[in-house]
Amino acid sequence: MPASISRAIIFANGVLKNPLSLAESLRPDDFLIAADGGLNHFRALGLFPDVVIGDLDSITPDQLETLHAQEVKVIRHPARKDESDLELALLYAVEHGAAEILVFGALGARWDMTLGNVLLLAHPRLRIADIRLVDGGQEVRLLGDGETLTLSGRPGDTVSLLPLGGDAEGVTSHGLEYSLEGGRLKFGFTRGLSNVIQTSPAQISLKKGLLCVTIIRDRVP
Repeated sequence: MPASISRAIIFANGVLKNPLSLAESLRPDDFLIAADGGLNHFRALGLFPDVVIGDLDSITPDQLETLHAQEVKVIRHPARKDESDLELALLYAVEHGAAEILVFGALGARWDMTLGNVLLLAHPRLRIADIRLVDGGQEVRLLGDGETLTLSGRPGDTVSLLPLGGDAEGVTSHGLEYSLEGGRLKFGFTRGLSNVIQTSPAQISLKKGLLCVTIIRDRVP
C-alpha cells in the first residue's frame, strides 16, 4: 500500500467497452483494485491489480495461485455477505485515502447490478470521494448538498440531471443549453433529461438533495 493514493482505478466484473483504449488513460501512480472478476479486465490489459477484493467466486484456483506469485494482495470475503464486491472495493479505496476513484465495468448487462452500482454513489461512507462510473463515452457522478461539479466535455455532449431520493433544490447550471438558476428538479420527473453542453467546462451546483449527473460524450477523447 503506497503512503497516499492520488487516484484509484476499480474494475468491476461487468461489461467493459473498448478495454484496450483504457490502457492509455491509466496513470503510473494509479492504485489498481479488482472487484473479484474485474481481475479479468486487468489481465486483458496485461496488468495485475494492487488488490483483489470480493468473495472470489469468479476467480479460478490457477488465477489465485498466479496472484499470490505476483504478490498481489487478495482480500477474501465470505460468499454470504451484505455488500457487493464493488461496494467492498469502493470502501477499501476510500478507507485507504483515495479522493478520486474511477470505476469501469459497473454499468450494463444486469439491470439490478447497474442500478445498485449507481445508487452506491449515495453511500454515506463513500461521499467523501469523487467517484465516477465510466462506460465508454458515458459517465455517472453524484452531486450532494452544497456541492459544485465541473464537467469537462465538448459542445454537443449530453448531460442529464436526475434527482434521487427526493427533490433536488437550488440547482444552478452554467454552460448548458437549458440553464437553471436556483431551480428545483422534482423526484420522479424527467425535466433534467437530455441537456447539452454549450461551453466547456460546464458547471452544476446544488443546495439540497442528491443529483445523479450523467454525461454522454459525442466523441470519446
